[in-house]
Amino acid sequence: MNDFLISSLAFIVLVGIMVVVHEFGHFAVAKLCKVRVEAFSFGFGPRLFGFKRGDTDYKVCLLPLGGFVKMTGENPGEEFPTDDPGAFMAHPRWQRMLIGVAGPLSNFILAFVVMVFYFGVINEVPDIKNITLEWVTPGSAADQAGLQPGDIIRQFDNAGHLSWETFYDRVSDDQNKTVSVTVERNGRFIQTMIHVPGGIKAKDYDLSSVGIFVQFVPDAIGVDQVTANSPAERAGLQGGDTIVAVDGHAFHTVVPLLDYMQTGKGNAIVLTVQRNGATLPPITVHPFTQDSQWRLGFIPRAPSDLPMRIEPMTFAESIPASRDFCVENSGMIVNVLQKLLTHKVSVKQLSGPVGIAVAAGQAAKAQHWYPKFGLAAGISLNLGILNLLPFPILDGGLILLLLIESVMRRDISMMVKERIYQAAFVMLVAFFAFIMFNDVTKLAIFTHLKP
Repeated sequence: MNDFLISSLAFIVLVGIMVVVHEFGHFAVAKLCKVRVEAFSFGFGPRLFGFKRGDTDYKVCLLPLGGFVKMTGENPGEEFPTDDPGAFMAHPRWQRMLIGVAGPLSNFILAFVVMVFYFGVINEVPDIKNITLEWVTPGSAADQAGLQPGDIIRQFDNAGHLSWETFYDRVSDDQNKTVSVTVERNGRFIQTMIHVPGGIKAKDYDLSSVGIFVQFVPDAIGVDQVTANSPAERAGLQGGDTIVAVDGHAFHTVVPLLDYMQTGKGNAIVLTVQRNGATLPPITVHPFTQDSQWRLGFIPRAPSDLPMRIEPMTFAESIPASRDFCVENSGMIVNVLQKLLTHKVSVKQLSGPVGIAVAAGQAAKAQHWYPKFGLAAGISLNLGILNLLPFPILDGGLILLLLIESVMRRDISMMVKERIYQAAFVMLVAFFAFIMFNDVTKLAIFTHLKP
């Protein structure tokens, strides 16, 4: 019950802010274009309270699930004086396009500002005291140097007392060099030489290029959700399980596990799994490929014991960091949409309000700040991109119709517009109902009932 209340409250606050910002974009540009805005509402349903200034009723309504802006004459079939200069339809098409674009643009700006604030004021970084190797890629530079999982790196290029940041910076600075490394293995100190591969920008350097995967947390990988019809589900893995070992190897995070499966090139793996405190018989899973990466088909549970510390960036550093976050996450969203359209990804993998509420609740309970800020920015990007899709009712649909009218040099028949919007509304409601049903079936109460 407590989780339900946290998830519900987090969902209302998060989505409410995202939608209100979206609608404020429409509102601000409509005002600039002198379109009459009849209402700016936080929430839907019956009006609770508010005030009226000029032509606009600023109000708070009963259902706090976002908000809306009502402009005179914006809906097909709506009656308004044809000579009304404040009506939406009385304005040039380019102004109506600007009003349509302003909502999604506001969400992009919000995501960017949120992450600038995070990187510039908070910016959590791993607080790792000992650089312990969780996994070493076979055939990599680290493997050729004789490094093994479980080794603790005590010196790298003659630098000792290594924190995570100093180790990472030292490796990225030593690209294309052969340097000394000292590790502690079973109480013995071993010195060797390692060649650090290069050709990568320092800020983008990935230690996996060396074949090194550092252990960040002591606990094993937890399973949050299992993807429908995936190898993990078919093998019997369930949400709430803990993967203690993979082919006898103890993994603590998913990244080295993915590298392990990539090395195995799709060979079946044997999982040692704990469920409700008891160890299950070994589970054999056959990985599948997605995006040229071998996967099992589950969403990991966020580790609760990841040690972090606050190390804010300068304002000049936070700007490109936020830009990179927004570009990377937008690209991921667009990539998923492309795969949905080409049937490479099942629509069942999408999350709707219930899924968002669950994620919001988990982020709210997380002890670190990144899940909260990252989820908020990610949802804002999602809202902006989805609203730009060329589908009637959405902002992208409005823009598409206006572009078509601009090419035709005349307005589309109001009757045709009404039919288009009616059909789109029915399709959108049906899709929303499917997503809601799909969301509910992913809840733990249902996944735990699966054989």
